Amino acid sequence: MAEPGLEAPESLPSEPEPVTVQPDRPAIAIGNASLLGIGYLLLGRRAWAVATTLFTLAFLVVLGAVVPGVWFEVLFLVWWAALIAHGWYLAAGPARPAAVRRPRRLALLVTVPVLVAVGYVRFDAAGIEGTIAEARDRGDCGQAQSAWDRLWFGHYVVDGPMTVRGDRTAQACARLTDAGETLATAASQRDTRGLQAGYGELGAVLTDLPGHENMTGTVLNGFLSRLPDRDPCDTAELTDWLRQRPASHNLLDRSAAAVPAIAPAALVGCGDKRAGSQDWAGAKARYQQLLDQYPGHALTAKARAGVKQATEGLELQHLFTLGKNYCSTPAVYSGAAPYVKGATNRALVYHTDTYDDMYLDKLPADWQADDSHAVMVVCIGEREAGAPIQTCPYQNTSNGHTQKVTFSKMAFPVKAYELRTGRLVIDTRVEIGGAVCPPTLTSFGDGDPLRMVAEPSDEDIRAAFAPVFTS
Repeated sequence: MAEPGLEAPESLPSEPEPVTVQPDRPAIAIGNASLLGIGYLLLGRRAWAVATTLFTLAFLVVLGAVVPGVWFEVLFLVWWAALIAHGWYLAAGPARPAAVRRPRRLALLVTVPVLVAVGYVRFDAAGIEGTIAEARDRGDCGQAQSAWDRLWFGHYVVDGPMTVRGDRTAQACARLTDAGETLATAASQRDTRGLQAGYGELGAVLTDLPGHENMTGTVLNGFLSRLPDRDPCDTAELTDWLRQRPASHNLLDRSAAAVPAIAPAALVGCGDKRAGSQDWAGAKARYQQLLDQYPGHALTAKARAGVKQATEGLELQHLFTLGKNYCSTPAVYSGAAPYVKGATNRALVYHTDTYDDMYLDKLPADWQADDSHAVMVVCIGEREAGAPIQTCPYQNTSNGHTQKVTFSKMAFPVKAYELRTGRLVIDTRVEIGGAVCPPTLTSFGDGDPLRMVAEPSDEDIRAAFAPVFTS
């Protein structure tokens, strides 16, 4: 019995026992499907959740930065499936205190956005890949580059192999751009080493990055299509290199097939340009090249005419170089008109002794011509004494003696060559008469008896040489 004045203490309230529930297996599996360890958190396994998240992040970094290949993506999918299966397995254990109400809702709230985001990025990656593939097929590096510029870290994570293929195309386009610039520079400078380097890089892209043939073809076609727009001599030199380029047994060999469509016009155009600057040797070489390499071409007739013009130009240059030496080494100018016996044949006139210019310069101008219009070359040798005309007596004022002086014709050996053939057409001796026995003499000449030449008039000179030029 209790002591008076004291009450028995009331019993303390007992703590409620924790509520235990059977883990929601679908919620756990869905939570782990987020790759963030949500399922483990729902099970109260924080260490597993942290480890899983760190390992997943490491996977993602490798996928985004290294892009090791499809096998790594398969390994990541295995990891993802293993997390789901492991969560499902752990959820089959004994009931545990409830950590979260409605765990399935939480799992869905986390996992669904993650999977939707992954799916969207994957879908976007597929679209980018489709655009790049279309650009590869069309040979359009610009379109491919624009699509490739849309790639970001997320694409590398969710679709590494696609980004590898995109990177290869971007690499191919960069190399092709450099090759195109190399070719353009080499073409502008007629640098055959540059051409070789450009073609070498195009070939390397075909070898190193297969699948980019159309893009390589676009660069090649662009280079070839611009060739006719260049200086014709530049184009002719470039097509010479392309024609002689060894076959590589790939699409680059289409260059040789393009040459016949480009080279003939370039060869004739270059011939015309060099003919315009009187580079007759260069002009003839280009015209002749067309005749040798493209017989029967539509420009053949023009090339033949060009060869003829250039040949005549070379002959004329040689004739001009010879000058008076022509008389010892006759040459041909095939552009000259033929020699016609009995007609006036205009000529280049060369004579040996400049002392006789006072006489020979009296030849009529209409008998003479410049190099390109002459029919023959007339070579006049040194003056000689011709046939005597008359002997006259003169008194020598110094001694009072009478002396006889014989006046003779002025004679010149003359040869004439047909300029068209270099053939000797005239070999004669021209003798010129003139006035004799003047009232006084300032000198008595020389010889025994004394000899002097008659003083010819312009008409005498013309009459003496007329048979050379007009008969």
